[in-house]
Parts: sequence; C-alpha cells; structure tokens
Amino acid sequence: MIYTLIMGAIAGWLAGKIMKGAGYGLLINIILGIFGAFVGNWLFGFLGITLSAGLIGDIIEAAAGAVFVLFIAGLVKR
Repeated sequence: MIYTLIMGAIAGWLAGKIMKGAGYGLLINIILGIFGAFVGNWLFGFLGITLSAGLIGDIIEAAAGAVFVLFIAGLVKR
C-alpha cells in the first residue's frame, strides 16, 4: 500500500511532465498520480500485460495510469 502511494507520487510528477500544459500543479498531479497508480495497476492486470518486475516496471505502469487519469481529468475539466 505504501509502496503504491510512493510510486503514485512519482508517477504523478512524471505524468505532469509528460502532459505539459495539461497538469494541475505539482500537488494535484501527485494526488492524481496516486489514483493513477491504482488505475494503471488494475488496467495492466486486466489486460494481461506484464512489464518487467521491479521498480522500473512499477513506475512505468503507474505513470501510464497517471497519464490516463490526467487525460480523463482534462476532458472533464473542459
């Protein structure tokens, strides 16, 4: 649980960098990144996609989920 929160915080920051101009500021990006880490973990598991085990795979998975959440939040915001 704590590990996912930390990965989510990193992923939120990374997603904010990837989605330039679509972010909400550092704190909200981190919060959305934490949610995105859970979404990414579920989505990759649901699709049966396995990334490399370990820290890098977890960050990629969480960042993908965070980018997805930021994208959806951007659509809702408009």
